[in-house]
Amino acid sequence: MSVLGILAVLFISLIIIVPMLEKSSIRISQETQSKFARWIIPLLLISVLIQLFFFL
Repeated sequence: MSVLGILAVLFISLIIIVPMLEKSSIRISQETQSKFARWIIPLLLISVLIQLFFFL
């Protein structure tokens, strides 16, 4: 039951946050996007390895 509550909160927050972000005038440059993209995969791999370590 708690999983449904969490999913409901996430869904409602997406409904609220996404339109707000689309209406905002904040734009990220291509250079900044490439910097973020360069860090995403290593950080995801590190988080997966940490979760695997705690699972075992």
